[in-house]
Amino acid sequence: MATIDLTVRGAGIFGLSIAWAAVLRGARVRVIDPSGVASGASGGVVGALAPHTPDGWNDKKAFQFESLLMAEAFWRGVDATSGLVSGYGRLGRLQPLADDRAVALAHSRGTSARERWGGHARWEVIPAEEAGAWAPPSSSGLMVFDDLSARLNPRAACQSLAVAIAMRGGEIVTDGSEPESTIGPVVWATGAAGLAALSEDLGSLVGGGVKGQAASLRFEAGAAPQVFVDGVHIVPHADGTVAIGSTSERDHDAPDTTDDALDDLIVRAVEAMPVLHGARVVARWAGVRPRSRSRAPMLGPWPGRDGHFIANGGFKIGFGVAPKVAEVIAGLVLEGVDAIPAEFRIEASL
Repeated sequence: MATIDLTVRGAGIFGLSIAWAAVLRGARVRVIDPSGVASGASGGVVGALAPHTPDGWNDKKAFQFESLLMAEAFWRGVDATSGLVSGYGRLGRLQPLADDRAVALAHSRGTSARERWGGHARWEVIPAEEAGAWAPPSSSGLMVFDDLSARLNPRAACQSLAVAIAMRGGEIVTDGSEPESTIGPVVWATGAAGLAALSEDLGSLVGGGVKGQAASLRFEAGAAPQVFVDGVHIVPHADGTVAIGSTSERDHDAPDTTDDALDDLIVRAVEAMPVLHGARVVARWAGVRPRSRSRAPMLGPWPGRDGHFIANGGFKIGFGVAPKVAEVIAGLVLEGVDAIPAEFRIEASL
């Protein structure tokens, strides 16, 4: 590739999605990551794309909502180009309701969803028996079902993106080599390490890494919705596994090692979904996810570095917001269109 219009540092979900949006705009793109595709937090196993609750509406929830609506077309286009399978499926989510107070709150949120989601998706209270055999026990006999939530296979999705980018003429560099010079803008999507570098450069802590642990169980749930119970995500995948995730650990000694915290999480998941009793654990994962100080993704120009941009801080919602992040950053860098919400700007984490 003789001339580069855009260099992307980081081959995780943000970096690859931005590169894909850029090549679709006709840009010549190089992605550089010496650790390889999805080597960091994007190489997990959970893949839960789920919305925040529709009440208390704000720019962050609106951004995520728009991105989740974009996701089906986004991943269909990626997979059609790569010939691979990202595992995307908009199959919804179940959440059991414990008592009358939870039921009343769920109904209120259903009203908010009808107002805010504009008929594009639904959030409703249903009898537990409507969910069939794949349903968590519910002491109230009721649960929330939303049909906006989706799942994908994180590693497969990143591989599909990388191949699609290459098929459209982009370059993915993972051998540790560096270009002699970088011409044009650079987007830094380098995860927890990138947040540390940005913090050092700005002299202010803008975020850090939070360890997460997750597992995959061998269980064929078919095209079933994901389940969310007491902070635990239980996500059926098309490959005959069910993903369990995830812990959130600010203090840790071994960022890429699983331990008793994951064992406890699996126990909680089986208690929430007894149908998983006896399912064999086939994969265990640990990694450090980038969390900004503001808890929102960090997007925009790198202060004091002309031509350099940040796309970081996806934390738990990175895959869900990636299509919108890609659109916004590609539009900013290549076309000069600034559509970044105030809460997502670098200054919000200073």
